[in-house]
Order: sequence, then structure tokens, then C-alpha cells
Amino acid sequence: MARMLNGLYIVATPIGNMGDISNRAIDTLQNTNFIICENPNHSRKLMSKLGIKKKLVALHDHNEDEIIKNYIEKIKKNPVSLISDAGSPLISDPGYKLVRRCIKENIFVTTIPGASSIISALQLSGLPVNEFVFFGFAPKTKNKMLDFLKPILVEKKTAILFVSNHKIIQLLKILIEIFPNRKVSVCKEITKLNEKNFYGLPKKILTEISSEPKYSLGEFVTIIEGEQDRRVIEKKHISLEVEKTIKRLLSKFSLTESVEIVHKISYIEKKQIYKKALEIKNGVN
Repeated sequence: MARMLNGLYIVATPIGNMGDISNRAIDTLQNTNFIICENPNHSRKLMSKLGIKKKLVALHDHNEDEIIKNYIEKIKKNPVSLISDAGSPLISDPGYKLVRRCIKENIFVTTIPGASSIISALQLSGLPVNEFVFFGFAPKTKNKMLDFLKPILVEKKTAILFVSNHKIIQLLKILIEIFPNRKVSVCKEITKLNEKNFYGLPKKILTEISSEPKYSLGEFVTIIEGEQDRRVIEKKHISLEVEKTIKRLLSKFSLTESVEIVHKISYIEKKQIYKKALEIKNGVN
């Protein structure tokens, strides 16, 4: 390998399959002075598999400023690698402040590209990928998850989000409530032995994932179809099912927000939904 410049090397690591790491990534890790990582215990296992022995420096949300203060001079004078626990660094992971400081101080920064669960999930989704928006990790509690999903109600681009262990069922139940007619792709354990992908409307995917306890375990990337332009139905009857949805939403959202959500998923005229929502809120039968 040619002599490395001093500076920061942002190195992608596998997201599950060790065969996905590049020769260039291995060479870079072998020839850097030390490696900045999220979790040294986790990264040590990867380094052991690669036969690499380097100092590992932990960087996380709570110590990034301290790491920059203590190590920025060392990065100026040595080639240093930045990795995450898996995949491409900085995506929903710490490190951007370090990169920004390096740029500010004219320190050499480059990337060693590789595996990315976001790009892989988009490729597998069967949904439009010419425009997309990444929303990060979905929160764990239902109320926070509902708030988190609000912007996606009106988002016309394909939406991508991470879902942690045991929360995929809860997410799908909420999707059934707020946009049951949007196409969804759920990718489980991409590139690992237990990889499995689910496609269709939220209700169909929930049925499939619920059919096997093992399907709801692991890490998930969820892709949600963007909002499609549809003609508003001005005089559509508000069914009992829509009425139940209004009641559920009113327990979590304001009257205005509930009307907006129901309008987005049913395409019934807002005025008609507002009237029914007001009746429910005021206890009128």
C-alpha cells in the first residue's frame, strides 16, 4: 500500500457478512496509527477476525468534544481511522463533529466506502429510490413513535427508518392506523444468515412477521412509500372503521392533527372529517 497521508480515514465495515469488507479498508485499518470507534469491545472482535492489533479509542455522543480536544493534534500528525459498529460511519452514529473540526483545521479527510444498510435496503425495497429521506431510529415508546412518524404523513419522497429489537410489531400496528395504504418494505438482518425481507401493505407485513416469533427479532430497516397525489373524495361516507380511527387519534393528537391524518389516509374531505371528529370529541352520538 502507498504511504498514507496524515489525517482522518472514514472506513466502512461489514453490516453482517465479513466478506463485504474491502481490501482497501483492511489495508487502511492495518496502516493507521490508531482507530476511533463507537464501542471498543465490539470493534475488537472485528479487528481480531482481520488480524489487526491497533489502539481503539471510544467515541460516542457524550465524549465527542473531549475526544476532539485530546486527539485532534494526533490526527494532524498521523493517519487515523474512524469506524462505526457496523456499516458506513456517521449515519445515525457520532463523528460528524470530529469530521467538521478536521475540515476546519484543513486536516486531510477521506472515505473508504463500503457496506451501508440504508442503500442495501433501498435496493431491496422495490420502491422508488430516485428521491428518499432518512429519518434515523424510530423511538421506542408508542407516543414518541407517533410524533416521529408525523412528518412522513406528508412526505412525498420514499422514507427510510431504523427500527431496533422487538419494536417492529409496534411500528407496523401504528402504520396500519395512520397510513394503511402505503407500500412498505421491511428488511431484517441484511447480509446476515437470518436475512429476510417483507413487502406489501403494513397489515400484510404484520401478519407475516407475527407468524414466526423469530421474524420479529433482530435489526430492521423499514422503507415507506412516499405520499401519493390522489383526488379528494368530497362526499364519501365515514365508515365505522374510519370513525374508530378518528377516536384513536383524538386520544393522542389534537383535533386539527387528527383531521389531517385521517384526511391523508382516507382522502375524505377535511370538512366532513372535522365535523365527525368534533361530534366524537364533544360526545355527540
